[in-house]
Amino acid sequence: MAWRLYTYYRSTAAWRVRIALALKGLRYEAVPVHLRKDEQLAADYRAISPQALVPTLTSGEQFLGQSLAIIEYLEETHPEPPLLPADPVARARVRQLALAVACDIHPLNNLRVLRHLKHQIGLSDAALVAWQRHWIVAGLAAIETLLAQSPATGRFCHGDTPGLADLCLIPQLYNARRADVDLAPYPVIRRIEAACRENPAFIAADPARQPDAE
Repeated sequence: MAWRLYTYYRSTAAWRVRIALALKGLRYEAVPVHLRKDEQLAADYRAISPQALVPTLTSGEQFLGQSLAIIEYLEETHPEPPLLPADPVARARVRQLALAVACDIHPLNNLRVLRHLKHQIGLSDAALVAWQRHWIVAGLAAIETLLAQSPATGRFCHGDTPGLADLCLIPQLYNARRADVDLAPYPVIRRIEAACRENPAFIAADPARQPDAE
């Protein structure tokens, strides 16, 4: 199956999918979509992504959007290595951690949201950074508590192999640093990040290694 991944090097959503593909050893063609140049708004891209978002994973006439939907598809069609544990309670825990990033932190710091706040609401650049920091700090504090309190936390968010929660968390830490968030209060998160940064799949998916990196 020949896949194409429409991606942007700094998109945390696309980054999640790149990690998943790399962890599963799946090859794909990267097709850059420059979000700051509004290439996602072009008619030809909207034809495959009506939301005008990245990532989109395509194969023939098959078009898949939304990072977690794509990752779940990859998990179901290529189950090894697994990104979710077998036990239902453990699977729910991993999804809880992943969704805490993908649904609660990331959307409030998405580029299109920040643009709306600046150009339609009139927030200053300083106010935008304060907005980002507020939601990132609130989210990371909760995730740190969930990780620190659970015996299921291992070298990674769940156990000693990387999974769905890790590939959502690591890109969000990149965004946190861009907003000058102090990560010192989150020792478990930082320990997990260090483990992920040693993994070849996370290294390959890093923004600096993408063909459209600036």
